Amino acid sequence: MDFIQQNFMWIGLSALSGGMLLWQTFMGSAGNGISANEATLMINRQDALVIDVRETAEWSGGHIPNARHIALGNLAKHLSEIEKFKEKPVIVVCASGNRSRSGCGILKKAGFQQVFNLNGGIHAWSDASLPMTKK
Repeated sequence: MDFIQQNFMWIGLSALSGGMLLWQTFMGSAGNGISANEATLMINRQDALVIDVRETAEWSGGHIPNARHIALGNLAKHLSEIEKFKEKPVIVVCASGNRSRSGCGILKKAGFQQVFNLNGGIHAWSDASLPMTKK
């Protein structure tokens, strides 16, 4: 009991650290996270499909060239439109990487084989000075 009292801070820190590792393990399971540079290579070398799951107003402010816009709330309803990409790499994008993680889960459940979440979302893409369009 004395050990616990004397080392309470270290025990709490260890528990917090372990919890964070478990959180990353479970949250990252929907789709593999990739960087903006890795996404660029995948788009150029493997003809990856990019799906932007942000809302229309966000999309209109700028998006990755040739990306498909399907808001997260509509993704499950529009799976038939992207069915032919089940065997290809699919990169899911949102503003920061959180909503796209949910999109990755939807695609994985629908049988898409290679699903990737853009870490940091469109903000990371923009910060990397990669091209964006409003068309």
